[in-house]
Amino acid sequence: MDCENRKAIIEAILFASGREVKIAEIKAVLDIESDEIEAIINQLKTEYENRGMEIIKVSDSYQMITKREFYEYLYPLFDNRAKPSLSSAAIETLSIIAYNPKITRAEIEAVRGVSSDSCIYKLLEYGLIEEAEKLDLPGKPRAYKTTNEFLKMFGLSSLDELPELPRYKIDENEQIVLENFLEGEETASLEEKTIQQTEKINMEGNNNE
Repeated sequence: MDCENRKAIIEAILFASGREVKIAEIKAVLDIESDEIEAIINQLKTEYENRGMEIIKVSDSYQMITKREFYEYLYPLFDNRAKPSLSSAAIETLSIIAYNPKITRAEIEAVRGVSSDSCIYKLLEYGLIEEAEKLDLPGKPRAYKTTNEFLKMFGLSSLDELPELPRYKIDENEQIVLENFLEGEETASLEEKTIQQTEKINMEGNNNE
């Protein structure tokens, strides 16, 4: 089987699956090495640059999806459900969980200083977070982590791509200042990016009403 045939098969698998496909799944079908699979997928990604579809990486998986810029044209045809709308409290909670995988409800509330029950339920409902495990602590509290849906929503391949959190220090005048201030978009915290993404989602929802 030549490279073009393997590429066509991988393209068909990604298109037909409608979900994230692990490298191990493709490897089991084609019996070729992971490096070759990733090289072929990278070729496909390049070929799809000027088309309506794209291939994204999510953790150790790949998925073929429609490009975000065409969502407004597809949404009225295929999905009339209300779009997710996140409050500022839910955004704050999501940011905390993203930067602290396997964090408990009590720990989230300790950071926020208020009850976070409704925010956690809403994020679970939207599939942006999930229960990670029950910790071996008194009361067996549940821990939470973000999902692949969270990664896809914000265009991330993994949590390693999260923007660096700002660090603070005390200067010679005993004032609190940013230690790692950078100009430009890189300084935006996850919360700021979450707000921007949520505003975009809410705006699109209003335009389609």
